[in-house]
Amino acid sequence: MNSSLVAYRPRPRQAFIAREGYPFIGIALIAALLMWMTGWNSGGMALLLLASFVAYFFRNPKRTVPEGDGLVVAPADGRVVEIRSSVDAPHTGHPSTKVGIFMSVLDVHINRLPVSARVKKIVYHAGNFLVASLDKASEHNERNALILEDDQGREFVLVQVAGLIARRIVCYLRNGDQGRQGQRFGLIRFGSRVDIYMPLGTPIEVKKGDRVRAGESIIGRLV
Repeated sequence: MNSSLVAYRPRPRQAFIAREGYPFIGIALIAALLMWMTGWNSGGMALLLLASFVAYFFRNPKRTVPEGDGLVVAPADGRVVEIRSSVDAPHTGHPSTKVGIFMSVLDVHINRLPVSARVKKIVYHAGNFLVASLDKASEHNERNALILEDDQGREFVLVQVAGLIARRIVCYLRNGDQGRQGQRFGLIRFGSRVDIYMPLGTPIEVKKGDRVRAGESIIGRLV
């Protein structure tokens, strides 16, 4: 299969709970019902709580994208774990400014586009499942990279990185697609990371340790 399509899935109709979570929620609820039918009430309650957690994990809230020229918004919810001012972006080799965002199992896992741009190329890599907050996870873990180009010809590289528990990267975009800032473009299940490589010299509006919200938090301003 074309590596650009390994993580691809058609974008489902959006609801408050992401459609990708429905099978997991359904299985947990059916199992809970069977437990209660056999008289194992404690097991049924545990599975009901599990179904509730899975529904919470796959929550898909609406976001309001800030207005303004040259803004770069966070592609993921979570904690900023890495900021590097001069690093070669994967697949392009262009000197870039990198921001890495770690998503714990308690964060929203829907990923959003940081800028309005066209998808020039998507590259999927099989890999390990190290703890996603580690810097080396960017190079060694399973990941899906999107090379983006905005209407001014500026390139960005966006990388979805699987984590210790995450075993499924989903991307709704394909090569050549045009996306708008704040648009949902995919998700990663159960704890993961998203890295963004911006043009070198982009002023960064966050610091390491800050918490950000996908599609709303400003992480950079293009110059």
